Amino acid sequence: MASAPVGEAARDIKAWVDFIATAEIPVLKQTAREVAILREDEDKQSARAITTAVIHDPMMVFKVLCYSQKHKGRNQLQDLLQVEQAIIMMGATAFFQNIPTHYLVEDALKTNLPALTHLLRLIRRAHRAAYFAADWATYLKDLRAEEVRIAALLHDLSEMLMWCFEPEKMNTMCAMQQADKTLRSKAVQQEVLGFTLHDLQKQIVDSFEFPPLLVKLMQEEASGEQRVRNVTLAVNLARHSAHGWDDAALPDDYSDIAELLRMDIDKVMRIVGVPTLEP
Repeated sequence: MASAPVGEAARDIKAWVDFIATAEIPVLKQTAREVAILREDEDKQSARAITTAVIHDPMMVFKVLCYSQKHKGRNQLQDLLQVEQAIIMMGATAFFQNIPTHYLVEDALKTNLPALTHLLRLIRRAHRAAYFAADWATYLKDLRAEEVRIAALLHDLSEMLMWCFEPEKMNTMCAMQQADKTLRSKAVQQEVLGFTLHDLQKQIVDSFEFPPLLVKLMQEEASGEQRVRNVTLAVNLARHSAHGWDDAALPDDYSDIAELLRMDIDKVMRIVGVPTLEP
């Protein structure tokens, strides 16, 4: 396994992308447990069962998509945008042989509980964003709602990976912003990491040759497009509601979602689960 960049290289996006390309990406303990159960029971090794074990773990989804992109068949005309499609194409045998699950997030960060806590919260937030995005895509009659779901799930992939591989610097950034609420995230990231997480994310999806549609969905510059806007608003709502429903940014989120779904704000608040106040 490659060593993480050090010194000046650690402040270089290319050095980090090169490292990620050869590093063992950790997965959640629950994912490893579910995959191990399937590995031992050939009768349960359907693409649907494997997808169910994979789909809630952004790092595992990343590993599956990377493998499928690297091993596309010569006759495969379309990029694989859905996890289940990718698993069907590679087959159960290739999945179990080539996508390891022995390196666990919980082990990687066992000596840094604050970083582990932050990462698990970020993953939980990604689950919420993916749920919102898929739900709204269905409402909008988007026939490829699963692609939107995956884009929302992986929207903050670069941040997740940096929590795994550079936890001390990530802790430092959190401490800086807690001490000074006026600090902008991108400025702090540039100061501590030498680059922004958004720029790292763009480089990752480009370098790993993610399917073009998935790349577009993950680029906020294309926010005028309905599917991209769906992902962006889902990510925003998940972030702003992560600690409850009293964040000052939420009313603007409801308004934007109402515009996207072409419904009134009260209905938006009901479908996203905002608690009703007792009379």
